[in-house]
Amino acid sequence: MISYAECSARERLALLLDPGSFHEWLPPSERVMSPHLAQLGVPSAFDDGVAVGRAMLDGREVFAAAQEGAFMGGGVGEVHGAKLVGLLQRALRDRPAAVLLLAESGGVRLHEANAGLIAVSEVMRALLDVRAAGIPVLVLIGGANGCFGGMGIVARCADYIVMSDVGRLAMSGPEVIEASHGVDEFDSRDRALVWRTTGGKHRWLIGDCDALVEDDVAAFRAAAIAAIGQSSPLTLAALEQEHALLTARLHALPADSIDSAGHDEAALLWSALGIADAQQVPELSVEAVRALRTI
Repeated sequence: MISYAECSARERLALLLDPGSFHEWLPPSERVMSPHLAQLGVPSAFDDGVAVGRAMLDGREVFAAAQEGAFMGGGVGEVHGAKLVGLLQRALRDRPAAVLLLAESGGVRLHEANAGLIAVSEVMRALLDVRAAGIPVLVLIGGANGCFGGMGIVARCADYIVMSDVGRLAMSGPEVIEASHGVDEFDSRDRALVWRTTGGKHRWLIGDCDALVEDDVAAFRAAAIAAIGQSSPLTLAALEQEHALLTARLHALPADSIDSAGHDEAALLWSALGIADAQQVPELSVEAVRALRTI
């Protein structure tokens, strides 16, 4: 077993895709870098923190992008976002079997706030165009930095999400919530709390991801291969189904059910969704948690 979380972006690409098949566009040798970071005295990366290109997966051509969490937490800036948009736009032209986004990002780079926000919006638009063309977009989440902010929204725009039990997915990261509303609202240092509310097991149980796997590159590869043909058409019926899921989740746990006894909100929600012995979920194996989903 090789830990997906401990791999770099390029290690994930090398191990996940067919051996030797990844051909990178705009590699580090091209030095396509952020025009903003140097002006702010911030170290830059020759690839701006993301590798994009084409490859084969189980003998089928795919386009793939992998964010490097070790560079600015995988934050999205102007060039980083433009590389993702270019990959998606090329997919519209060349029509690969699928597009894989190996997401690891804290969201938009604060150093390039406006440019990063625009870039994320362009990524979302390009991704939805690819989906509308019938090309599946698969997002794999299992990096140490999780998938937050703008990339959290991008992930939920995709056809299919694969997460490991150590992966995290949310709009606002724990530190952002704590900074905005205080430690009483959310203690970002409480790792158990963070994983109960943003982790892979939680996202699987409430229907926010489509496959839950072990922290193993081979498990991610197998899940990606299984999902290549699973395109989800952008239809009114699909949108209504998603709204129904969100409505059911909203009403499953009324606000006044949270008492002052310190009961765990995640476990209360799991119980409300019909999961027995919800308090034991964090201790269960991935296989056991997969069997518990009710929605």
